[in-house]
Amino acid sequence: MAVVGVGEIELDYERSGAGPPLLLIMGMSGTALSWGEPFLDELRRDFDVIAYDHRGVGASSRLEGPTTIRQLAQDAAGLLTALEIERANILGISMGGMIAQELALAEPSLIHTLALGCTYCGGPGSTLIGDEILRRATEARASGDRELALRTSWEVNVSPAFADDAQAWARFVEIGMRRSVALAVIAEQARAIYEHDTSARLGEIALPTLIMHGTLDQLIPVQNARMIAELIPGSRLEIFDGVGHLFFWEQPQRAAELLRAHAAVHA
Repeated sequence: MAVVGVGEIELDYERSGAGPPLLLIMGMSGTALSWGEPFLDELRRDFDVIAYDHRGVGASSRLEGPTTIRQLAQDAAGLLTALEIERANILGISMGGMIAQELALAEPSLIHTLALGCTYCGGPGSTLIGDEILRRATEARASGDRELALRTSWEVNVSPAFADDAQAWARFVEIGMRRSVALAVIAEQARAIYEHDTSARLGEIALPTLIMHGTLDQLIPVQNARMIAELIPGSRLEIFDGVGHLFFWEQPQRAAELLRAHAAVHA
């Protein structure tokens, strides 16, 4: 990882692969490691992949005071400018997908293609995590038991079938142990998510847009993807049947191929 100045802060990022630039924008409580090597390896074949940690995460600057999705979108734009990237393909997942929406609305000239995964736009008809899943995840994080917190996060982020994959679980634990996110930062990210609403503005997006979502997503139900697809003119919706929130963990090859084709057709 390397650190670069972005306005008044610094962001920790990793750059690898070769091809047109692809900026990966991670979700709540995630880090640049959370994309998982199988997915990153697939992307590196065709893209110059940039993954970074949000403010408050990893070696990026500490989170000072409240944040907003718009502020995090400004960070993403600033990172591209700092790296002297004029235009990039963008993939944002979960909270990162909300950041990508705001980035597309504020700085469309920086974006070649837009991809939104397992995300939410707010407004009437949208829905976030259910009360039972929220309670379970919150209690696990607050327990102080790191292994319980990781296991609960794993089980709510993937489908039941994939949760039983011992090798994938071991990779998830290793990533969680290598780099964690402070509870205070996660709480602030959650507050920003609940304030997010681009629903009335998504019709302004005129970028080639791909939307991906798993049918068994427990954190952001798949109906949100269908809503976003209806609101962004000309967007393409890809549904991953039987897959949870982390669709790019469960089906890294398919997710990468969709991104590859999406970027190529609009080259």
